[in-house]
Amino acid sequence: MTGDGVSEREGPDEHRRRGQGELESQVLAALREAPGPVNAGWVRERLGGTLAYTTVMTILTRLQAKNAVTRERSGRSFEWRAASDGAGLAALRMRRVLDAESDREAVLARFVTTLSYDDERLLRDLLHDLPHATDHEAED
Repeated sequence: MTGDGVSEREGPDEHRRRGQGELESQVLAALREAPGPVNAGWVRERLGGTLAYTTVMTILTRLQAKNAVTRERSGRSFEWRAASDGAGLAALRMRRVLDAESDREAVLARFVTTLSYDDERLLRDLLHDLPHATDHEAED
């Protein structure tokens, strides 16, 4: 085992260092395809078995901190599952970026100016179809 979490049994072509985002995406894809909650060993094997177990655990723990996965105790270990589908995770990332900015209005204004006509129309339709807080207050 090398210090970068890559197994020594890998060939020279497999020894490239993957970025954290790439590994997180691969782990999430594996969890979304899983038949149910799975342990880290299952995830490791699903990814080809070349990553160190500790690397897989680190990725799973980071994803849990981002609310992208959940875990439940199963004996002495944990079973993991994706917290949402791909669209839900992308929405969560977008929300985190927005929450980190001090001027939400400026960020949203800049965002909508970058949308294509079709995306802008889709966003308008989605916003139109959402129930508004004032609609709920009128029903009470």
